[in-house]
Amino acid sequence: METLRNEAQAGPEAAEAQAQAGAVKTKSDVLLVIPAYNEAENIERVVDEIIKDYPQFDYVVVTDGPTDGTDRICAYRGYNTVNLPENMGLTKCFHNGMKYAYQMGYKYAVQFDGDGQHRPEYIGAMKKKADEGYDIVMGSRFIGLENKMNPIRSLGSHMIKFAIRLKTGANVTDPTCGLRMYNRKMIKMFAERLDLAPEPDTIAKLIKSGAKTAEVPVKVADRENGESYLKPAKAAKYMVRILKSILSGS
Repeated sequence: METLRNEAQAGPEAAEAQAQAGAVKTKSDVLLVIPAYNEAENIERVVDEIIKDYPQFDYVVVTDGPTDGTDRICAYRGYNTVNLPENMGLTKCFHNGMKYAYQMGYKYAVQFDGDGQHRPEYIGAMKKKADEGYDIVMGSRFIGLENKMNPIRSLGSHMIKFAIRLKTGANVTDPTCGLRMYNRKMIKMFAERLDLAPEPDTIAKLIKSGAKTAEVPVKVADRENGESYLKPAKAAKYMVRILKSILSGS
């Protein structure tokens, strides 16, 4: 990625400030938006692989007020980074990344985890599908490739799948897979609206509003370091909340 390394920006308007400052020269039409809270044990492995093996894609790490030094690691390594001043949650974190993507003129933005579970080798296939005219291209662990998945999470994912089909008529086989590519129209929507979260209920809402979606088969890696935010109890509450949101949506 061709960059002019400036100090990382901070604050809720960080994305706008960095874009206006011209801190990065884009060379790709695809930007990987990498939200990162406490990913000190993972972020170097994730970003270094992108830089070394997938230089055709640009990236931005959006640090979400980490307490483990993730932001300091990114600064030390010279990564392209937007730093939020405090923990603002995934929705606002992703909003800042999409705002950056929109202001920098990217054609596609990819929701890409900072824990190493999302694999960059599938982005080419996602872009190829997006080039066919789809607004959102999602990775799916349930078509084409074998994935090991926690039985409870698998059940929850299938329940959300059926809820989306019930409300929209669309067959989204893996709505909880967070590896998603958005086109320019979707980037603009996420950049301008804080009510759009990078979650399955938002995907259902966008489908109902006319968004064209597609899926490509992906494998998701196991988290090697750190702890997942969605421990069993939180995962169950998350699934219930998402199901309620989808089924109550107008």
